[in-house]
Amino acid sequence: MTLVHDTVLTLAAGGLPVLPLSADKRPFGNCPDCRDNRCGGRPNMKTPGPCQCPRPCHAWAAATTDPHVLSSGPWAAAWHRAGAVAYHPGAARVTVVDLDDADAIAWARATLPATRTVATTRGEHWIYKGAMQSANGVRAGVDIKSLMSYARWLGPGTGHTAPLPPAVRALVDKKPTRPRPTTVMVPAPAPGGGHCPHRSPAYLERGIAMAEQRITDVDSAVHSTAYRTFLAVLSAHGRCGCLTDAHIGRLFTAAQAKGESARHCADAWTNARTALGM
Repeated sequence: MTLVHDTVLTLAAGGLPVLPLSADKRPFGNCPDCRDNRCGGRPNMKTPGPCQCPRPCHAWAAATTDPHVLSSGPWAAAWHRAGAVAYHPGAARVTVVDLDDADAIAWARATLPATRTVATTRGEHWIYKGAMQSANGVRAGVDIKSLMSYARWLGPGTGHTAPLPPAVRALVDKKPTRPRPTTVMVPAPAPGGGHCPHRSPAYLERGIAMAEQRITDVDSAVHSTAYRTFLAVLSAHGRCGCLTDAHIGRLFTAAQAKGESARHCADAWTNARTALGM
């Protein structure tokens, strides 16, 4: 057992969902099919890739407090190679305000209530009690890490953890977004008949929610991101007939909110189905 693993088990026992990071701060896959990205997923992204594992195995979705998972199988080996430890703030019901530089820190000290503070390589993490939507670039040098995100564990920090203030929530509420379209073109769902890997409705719902978030978080290359996301959703959920018009409509709405046209969404969906032989 490594010193990193000792730390991980201590954090997990305290209720903090953790996961290993490589030396370049990317998450590992936690199952054999996803080790070294063999499944075709993108473990450096915020959402799992198009693997069909029995449960999410990449990034924040893999964070756990289960000591058996943390100490056995691929993760047991991953901790020996890990360069850092990460955790899922939202699952721990906290929000991390990630301040990247001195200017961002000065802004926080003048604007936000004092709370627990953790020093980072370039700046500070300010940690508040309460979970919220995550968002990058809410202002210069400031990211919000909470739900559907992960943050590096850099120690307990100093100070007392204050309740999440409205000023932090307002950072996401005020983040500029393109107008949401009123019309969404939805193609027919993928045909059913295949084996259904979904052990509960929550599995499919989680996959759709993560896909929506992946599209919402992108700031450039929206078209290619939408296509890759559609491809991932169809690969994981499209052969058993579980996808409905409502699920597809949510993905299209997310893409159109980022500037994609309804026609481009429909074309990307059709191209993804064709690529998978559907």
